[in-house]
Amino acid sequence: MALTAAVLGTPDPSGLARFYQRLLGWPLRDDEPDWATLRPTDGGTGLSFQLEVDHVPPVWPPVPGTQQMQQHLDFEVDDLDAACTLAEKAGASPLGRYTEPHEVVRIYADPAGHPFCLFTRT
Repeated sequence: MALTAAVLGTPDPSGLARFYQRLLGWPLRDDEPDWATLRPTDGGTGLSFQLEVDHVPPVWPPVPGTQQMQQHLDFEVDDLDAACTLAEKAGASPLGRYTEPHEVVRIYADPAGHPFCLFTRT
């Protein structure tokens, strides 16, 4: 058994795939109206995007009675400022920042509202 991809629901699979393609530089393998897939060139685990017409973005930070985040993606980066600039130019919305004992983290929402983190280890 092998994990091939994490799948994100979105009203625009192709658009969300192209957002993550700008962040990661991975080639687009599938691009259909209801499904798109990115896979790194080394054949590792990729990201897929599935059509969800009634997608409701999660609220972060959580608020009782709203759609809760069920998962998020973490991306380790070498240059946090450069990665944040790239993410924002690609269409990400900043949600917050914090420092954990061994990491500096910036939190964003992708164009479909899925939270993701950019971080560096200190």
